[in-house]
Amino acid sequence: MTIDITLPDGTIRNYESPVTGYEIAESIGPRLLKDSICIEINNNFKDLSYEITDNNTVRIVTKKDLDALNILRHSSAHILAQAVLNLYPDAQYGVGPSIENGFYYDFLFSKPLKESDLLDIELEMKKIVKSSQNFVRSEITKKDATKLFKKQTLKIELIESAESNEGVGNDTVSLYHNDEFVDLCMGPHIPNTSLLKYFKLTKLSGAYWRGDETNIQLQRIYGTSWFSKEDLNTYLIQQEEAEKRDHRKLGNELDLFTTSEELGSGNFLWKPKGAILRDVIESYSKKAHMNNGYSLVNTPHIGKSILWETSGHLDHYSENMYPPISHDENNETYYLKPMNCPFHILVYKSDLHSYKELPLRYFEFGSVYRYEKTGVLHGLLRLRGFTQDDAHIFCTTTQINDEVKTLLSFSVNLLGCYGLTEIEADLSTKPNKYIGSDSDWENATNSLKQSLTELEVPFKTAEGEGAFYGPKIDLHAKDAIGRRWQLSTIQIDFAQPDNFNIEYVNSENKKERPVMIHRALLGSVERFTAVLLEHYAGNLPGWLSPTQIDILTIGNVEEYKDKLLKDLKDYRVSIDNRNIRLGEKIHNSEKSKTPIQIIIGEQDNKKDTIALNIHGEDNSKDIDYKEGLKIIRNTLKEPEFKLNG
Repeated sequence: MTIDITLPDGTIRNYESPVTGYEIAESIGPRLLKDSICIEINNNFKDLSYEITDNNTVRIVTKKDLDALNILRHSSAHILAQAVLNLYPDAQYGVGPSIENGFYYDFLFSKPLKESDLLDIELEMKKIVKSSQNFVRSEITKKDATKLFKKQTLKIELIESAESNEGVGNDTVSLYHNDEFVDLCMGPHIPNTSLLKYFKLTKLSGAYWRGDETNIQLQRIYGTSWFSKEDLNTYLIQQEEAEKRDHRKLGNELDLFTTSEELGSGNFLWKPKGAILRDVIESYSKKAHMNNGYSLVNTPHIGKSILWETSGHLDHYSENMYPPISHDENNETYYLKPMNCPFHILVYKSDLHSYKELPLRYFEFGSVYRYEKTGVLHGLLRLRGFTQDDAHIFCTTTQINDEVKTLLSFSVNLLGCYGLTEIEADLSTKPNKYIGSDSDWENATNSLKQSLTELEVPFKTAEGEGAFYGPKIDLHAKDAIGRRWQLSTIQIDFAQPDNFNIEYVNSENKKERPVMIHRALLGSVERFTAVLLEHYAGNLPGWLSPTQIDILTIGNVEEYKDKLLKDLKDYRVSIDNRNIRLGEKIHNSEKSKTPIQIIIGEQDNKKDTIALNIHGEDNSKDIDYKEGLKIIRNTLKEPEFKLNG
């Protein structure tokens, strides 16, 4: 029997018998084999040792792929657990996933660890790495697994739960062995522990078992791992720099926002400068949307319980919603909205639509409210009340490909206008529990993947992490120090059009169900502001800065100052005409990170000149007045948004 293996470039390779990922990579070339980490088959990742028995499309995942880092880090977590059990045989070990930039594993120790113990664990991990142990997958029954892990109560709970048997049968669990260590895991893993060369354990913290505050508290060991020493060192330096760029610190220094006990956790007040900043961010985005086929809508902050029952939020999202609101006047129950989508569906449903109108794109800066747990709140990055730049697109099935590509292009280019030009993506695929047909999922996932490929956006696959109602793309932007921030989301939804029974009239004058696509571009205005502050270390580009120009005066120049103000009326200008030393004025302006300082004295008034200090450039004196204005206008010019730029 001949097996045809189709590679991503369309090349077809023939094999005379079942073939493993190793063998495919080896047949292509020794360099590829050396760099190979795992294989991808139909959006599913498998070990290189996995045997393929029928015709398939296969991608060899190498160290250069974003997906490979997830595999490395999940394997790093296993090696961490192995090292811990070598040193602390009585420890209970829970779960250990890969996370952004690293990994962790949760443990229950008879005596709590100290931060200083991490060095010993690191050294034990290095011994395991050096011993070059293979990762080997196997499957056993739940009954046998219970016997195998009889001393591990956390593992017994996982075995008995539904999570342990996903994808391998109702009474079977999969295991991974390396040396004498064994763990529950679906995989895949790096082929051998020797591939983990560059890693570091970073911190120790507390964590409730399975994220539930009613469960026991474990100790969580965090680490980071990379394929090169350079990448590891870059990350560690990046973490030091990140402390200096903390948006909470910058927000206080720049007088942008504040909070108060009376507000409750997870809420912020925007001070005048902060309000200007978020207005500039919103206005630019709104203009780009309105100029590119979006219709502006506006929706309430609360909705009746029937709305959230219909949308499924009360069934699937109630733990993140605020408690119901009721009033004595009637027995109706209302909820603060956790999402804007049901309201946009009601806007769509308020009219009869023809296929000629589609795609319809509704856009709103809509405030939403989610009761996040106190432990996850973090400045503007994680809040309980925030504003999303939400768009919902209603289109036909034949329009999905073009619409996703347009959405992706729009998102990437608009983020670039704010200075976030290094974009990567996560493609989240079908989970174990889902609605809709397999063919719908396959078509939608392929549309997302094709758009990412055509627009040359690097992406990794988050296997099985799509929502139950559809696959999605999460866009991540790299900031100035290389950190990866999740921002935009493009989510295909098979559920809500059915839940709300929405329709359009097709070319045959029959009613048909549209496809719905959710899209939040900035994520939330608050989170996006935090990202920009940290990206620019507070030194925002001129067009974004709350105060764009500081005019610093020397001597009696009132008339000259007024002339300047008139010519700069379109900009956000502050004046410092106090009778203090110029050096102190400049220091105060620099401290507030104003991008342009104009210094004028009595001699400038006579010569019709100005002095200009522009952030990041050399200071200049005696600049001709008109030439100076030209420089200022160019410096503060907002970027031009081009959809296909």
